[in-house]
Amino acid sequence: MIENMPKIELHCHLDGSLRDETVLEIVSGENLFSELSLSDIEKVKKVLIAPKDSDSLLDYLKSFDLPVGIMQTRESLERVSFELMEDAFEENIKYIEVRFAPLLHTKKGLDVKDVIESVLLGIHKAEEIYDIKGSLILGCMRNMSEEDAVLVIEEGKRFLGAGVVAVDLCGPEEEGFCMKYKKAFALAKEYGYRITVHAGEAASGVNVLDAVTELGAERIGHGVRTNDSKEIYELVKRKNITLEMCPTSNVQTNAVKSFEEHPFYDFYRDGLRVTINTDNRTVSDVTLSSEIDFVLNYYNMTDEDYYCIYKYAVEASFTNEDTKRWLLSFL
Repeated sequence: MIENMPKIELHCHLDGSLRDETVLEIVSGENLFSELSLSDIEKVKKVLIAPKDSDSLLDYLKSFDLPVGIMQTRESLERVSFELMEDAFEENIKYIEVRFAPLLHTKKGLDVKDVIESVLLGIHKAEEIYDIKGSLILGCMRNMSEEDAVLVIEEGKRFLGAGVVAVDLCGPEEEGFCMKYKKAFALAKEYGYRITVHAGEAASGVNVLDAVTELGAERIGHGVRTNDSKEIYELVKRKNITLEMCPTSNVQTNAVKSFEEHPFYDFYRDGLRVTINTDNRTVSDVTLSSEIDFVLNYYNMTDEDYYCIYKYAVEASFTNEDTKRWLLSFL
């Protein structure tokens, strides 16, 4: 049974993974988004869950306006991060790397330090109660400046070794975006951050190449366009760059036209290091269990295949060696 298998999630956005009930409670309690008339769970779901056939990544990203809007206090940030960890534990996820963009949560006066601290508090509280471990990846939005990225990297530095493990570039994807952030990511690497970058999702595989060669990416978020050219493909394969793949999300955002055209299985069969992830549990209306179940059945994969992918996730995780040994003990 998929539910009983140990799991690891490397690509999960906090603001895309809120409970419907929590959103309704916070909206009602703080009198937010009154123009949307969010009076019951079904109305909340309609706003939170993106269409199955979004026109594009930009269209899909509209579903984040509501969750980001309620994640503007210490209390809400701690609560939603704790609840995500709790939900993950319920489906036997042993380790999860949660990512979010701190600058999106400063609209009501919190500074970046407050924001990061609040999310870490929720993660750590869950770790004390449940048999699960979590780490935090700080996202820098690609529609913000390099100075904004540097601000996040500088403010997050104090939390390295205390829950924060890596930095990411996320949000709308344009061609050649990596060149804009070279200095910021060089600084991140100097400070000891690990590097993952969303690339090759809504633009060409050249962004995957740039993320690896210019920004030092060790992992790529999505990377469905990695096969755009032999040069890019061979680089990813040769350097053992892990692809954080999210098939349901990729079809939903029109990054690929259909599951039949999704490169996940071809990549796996050829020895590329692929992992299975939700991307956004609420926005894509998935769990890691449902995503794994779908992928294994759709591509007629075996339990042995799954445990190979699980090992890839262990090896690619940005956690310490003790935690990696612990994760391998479940096999």
